[in-house]
Amino acid sequence: MEGRAIERVTTVVIGAGHAGLAASRFLSDRSIDHVVLERGEVANSWRRERWDSLRLLTPNWQCRLPGHRYEGPDPDGYMTAGEVVDFIERFAAVSRAPVRTGTNVTSVRRTGDGYHVTTGSGEIRCRAVVVASGACNRPTVPQFHDAVPGSVEQLTPFDYRGPEKLPDGGVLVVGASATGVQLAAELQRSGRPVTLSVGEHVRLPRVYRGRDVLWWMDASGVWDQRYDEIDDLTRARRLPSPQLAGTPERNTLDLNALTAMGVELVGRWAAVRDGRALFSGGLRNVFSLADLKMERLLDTFDSWARTAGHTAEAGPPERLPPTRVPESTRLQLDLHSGEIRTIVWATGFRPDYAWLDVPVLDAKGRLDHNGGVLDSPGLYALGLPVLRRRKSTFIHGVEDDAREVIEHLAGHLAARR
Repeated sequence: MEGRAIERVTTVVIGAGHAGLAASRFLSDRSIDHVVLERGEVANSWRRERWDSLRLLTPNWQCRLPGHRYEGPDPDGYMTAGEVVDFIERFAAVSRAPVRTGTNVTSVRRTGDGYHVTTGSGEIRCRAVVVASGACNRPTVPQFHDAVPGSVEQLTPFDYRGPEKLPDGGVLVVGASATGVQLAAELQRSGRPVTLSVGEHVRLPRVYRGRDVLWWMDASGVWDQRYDEIDDLTRARRLPSPQLAGTPERNTLDLNALTAMGVELVGRWAAVRDGRALFSGGLRNVFSLADLKMERLLDTFDSWARTAGHTAEAGPPERLPPTRVPESTRLQLDLHSGEIRTIVWATGFRPDYAWLDVPVLDAKGRLDHNGGVLDSPGLYALGLPVLRRRKSTFIHGVEDDAREVIEHLAGHLAARR
C-alpha cells in the first residue's frame, strides 16, 4: 500500500446490509458523495451467518426499504435467508448504491475535520462516517464454556447449519430467545433429546385476534415509540428477541409448545463445577414475568383497537394459557455422562468494533450514542437495537432512522463548509 494515493470522499458507510444501503439511498437523495464499504458481499451476514432453515420473523408484507418493498405472491409468508439476500441485493441494484465488496475496514480514526479510514484496499479521507456494520458480529458465550468437558461439542448459531451436522445424542440449547426456541424445536423434530436452558425471555403469540402479532406492533404504534420516550432505554436495547418463528403454519413457538414437543426445560445455566452444569432455580418467577409482560402488551393492543375503531374487523380478545411450570426441574446435569453430546449457545450476540479507533464505546464495548449520533462530530450509527425507535433493527424499521440520521449528517456537513 506504500505510495498509494489517499482517496477523498465526503462520507463513508461501513456495511452493506439493509441499514448501510438505506443510509446510502438517503445520501444519494441529498447528492452527498459516498462509498459503502463491505468486508464480504451485499447482505453478507444473511449469506454466511445463518442456519439453513432460518426465516424472517417479520411477514413479507412488512419487508420494505426506501422506495423498495416486497411484491411477491405470498405477503403473509416469511422470507428464507436466501430470499432476504435477493431482496437486499435488488435494493442495492435499484438504488445504485456505490458498494465496494471485499473491502475490510481495519481502522477508523479522527483526523482534522473528519476521519481517516484504512481498508485492505487503501486509505480514505472523509468528513463523515456511518457505522452500519450490525449489532450481531460475534456470538456471546459465557466464560465458563472453557470448563465444559472436551467430549461435548460446542456450537454457536454462526456454526450451526442443521441437525444432520451434529453428533448423535442429546443437545443442550442455552438461551430461550427467538434463536434458542427455533433451534430447540428443529433439533427436537430431528429425533434428538433436547434440553433448553431458560433465562429472561419475551413471550408472544404468532397470531393475535386473527392477525400477525407484528401487525399489531406496527398498527398500534408500539414499534414507533421513540428512544427518547422510553424510561429504561438501556434495558430496552438489551431485551432478547421475542419467541417467534416464521413458519408457513404461523404457529406460536413458546415454551408451552416446546414442552408439548418433548423439550425438557431447565433454569438459566449459572456455572460448571466438576464437569456438571449447574442451573438456577426459580423458573416459575421467570415464566410469570414473561407472561405478565405479554399480557400487558396484549392489553395495549386491545385498548388501541377500541380507541381506533378496529374492534369489529379483528377477532375477539384472546389470552394464552400461562406458561406451564414443570413438576420438577433438574438443577444440574452431568456433562461427562454422555447424555449431552452437543451444546448450542443461543446466548446472544455483540458488535465488533476492534477497528474503531475513536473513543465512543461504553464499558461493554457498545457504541455510546444518542439516537445514532455519536460523541464525535460526523460519526453516526444505524441498525442497532432501539436506535431511534423500537423497530430499529428490523428491515422495515431502518427507513425512518436512516432518514433522520442522514438529515443530521447533512446538517453537520453544511455547518462546516
